[in-house]
Amino acid sequence: MYAVIKTGGKQYKVAAGEKIKVEQIAADVGQEIVIDQVLAVGNGAELQVGTPLVAGASVKATVVAQGKHDKVRIFKLRRRKHYQKHQGHRQTYTELEIASVNV
Repeated sequence: MYAVIKTGGKQYKVAAGEKIKVEQIAADVGQEIVIDQVLAVGNGAELQVGTPLVAGASVKATVVAQGKHDKVRIFKLRRRKHYQKHQGHRQTYTELEIASVNV
């Protein structure tokens, strides 16, 4: 059984036992959270799509870690104008382990 969930403005296809990295969620490591924004639930050939959410569906997950992704380097250059700009960014994430998909 799998589900398509929405968190942090993005959509993720998840199943029980998987680990995913999502946009940062305000939760402590080891805390269990419930995601109730489920867009679709599938089980084999059977698919249940919500309008926009599946009524009564939820996903239980445990927070495994909080961290930062690798640095993205940003370099801007204007040729012949003696302009160069270096910048970096590290996006924060929350790693979740999916416990179960409930319908």
